[in-house]
Amino acid sequence: MKAYPIGFNPSYSEANPTLEDVNKLCGYGFLEFGAPWCEHCVAAATPIEHVLTPLQLPHIKAYDGKGLPLGRAFKIKLWPTLVLLKDGVELARVVRPTSISDIKPLIDLIPS
Repeated sequence: MKAYPIGFNPSYSEANPTLEDVNKLCGYGFLEFGAPWCEHCVAAATPIEHVLTPLQLPHIKAYDGKGLPLGRAFKIKLWPTLVLLKDGVELARVVRPTSISDIKPLIDLIPS
């Protein structure tokens, strides 16, 4: 299985995993949809980094755009969208987080 960056991943990758790859993930992790030129994504990067870095969980930043299959599979409408996964299944999501408090509900779902 492909290894994904642990903690905060600073770059959106155009080499997105497939839905099958995501479904094979084990444990908790984050899937973030957006684009490097998106102003909302740039603004969300600092709070996301602050929250995700210490967690040491996989963080996949998927470049999204019209017709890209992974974003369509997750029915992404706005960027950034941060999705909490457990064993490849979506538990919850936050759309356009602007603060740490916006992301905290996701973190609260992860057992200590």
